Amino acid sequence: MKASSVRGPAVLMGLALALAPGCAGPSGAASHGNSQAGAPSSTIPVVASTNVYGDIVQQIGGGKVTVVSIISDPAQDPHSYEASAQNRLELSKAKVVVENGGGYDDFVGRMLHSAKNSSPAVIDAVQVSGKAPKSGGEFNEHVWYDLPAMGKLADRITGALARAAPADADVFRRNAKAFKDKLTTLESKERQIKADHAGTAVAVTEPVPLYMTGAMGLRNKTPTDFSQAVEEGGDVSPQSMQRTLTLFTGKQVDALIYNKQTSGPPTEKVKTAAEDNGIPVVPVTETLPPGEHYIGWMTANVGAIRSALDR
Repeated sequence: MKASSVRGPAVLMGLALALAPGCAGPSGAASHGNSQAGAPSSTIPVVASTNVYGDIVQQIGGGKVTVVSIISDPAQDPHSYEASAQNRLELSKAKVVVENGGGYDDFVGRMLHSAKNSSPAVIDAVQVSGKAPKSGGEFNEHVWYDLPAMGKLADRITGALARAAPADADVFRRNAKAFKDKLTTLESKERQIKADHAGTAVAVTEPVPLYMTGAMGLRNKTPTDFSQAVEEGGDVSPQSMQRTLTLFTGKQVDALIYNKQTSGPPTEKVKTAAEDNGIPVVPVTETLPPGEHYIGWMTANVGAIRSALDR
């Protein structure tokens, strides 16, 4: 997707809320992620745009960090997030900020600027991944589904935390190694799926899992205009819908990977078509489900895709 295609109105609305004195989120409460209430003042304050990155920071920083994730509700569409004044306050105190980049969470940079905090280490996951979009080109910004990219991100987070608290650098490095070792195990599972199922055709409702399915050697047969319209919240043309439905009625794909976090009439219709034709449906989300950690979440996703393909 084009980096600025869906975020403009939502970002401006979120920014207005952030700048309003005493203004909270839509529910009237500050929007926190996995923050540690009452954490020691000696911990490093970190703000992450989503709980995906918040959890990765937590795994590396352990008890040495206090992490606030701006988006943490799996029912909240990150594309249309409305930020709060509490977010701006947390950003004003942060020593490390982790954002996705690539146009996914532009509100972070805008709020950081308005918070007048010029000192934090700002880590952009898209830039770290090396997958930064070309000017004016389409781009899949969901880089947290790319396991090697998250290994690179872990290294960058480790460096930022070590600079903020040099005495704890060895702790951060040990924790990062443990995290990356688990990523390596998951990558080997992706390679095994590729060995067994390379070339297998799948469909997706949005580009969310495409880095993962690409690593597995799977072919995405979804019409581009369908997945783009769904992701951008636009109308799906009748022609695009028909081409997509034919993937299931014609048994042209072996699985549908479905972003249940941003479902709507077009995606529900596609999901029903898959189920009616005996095509396995694998649900995924953009943010971390409650009570989960990144590694467990990705392990479940890999396992679910494996099970669907092995049917």
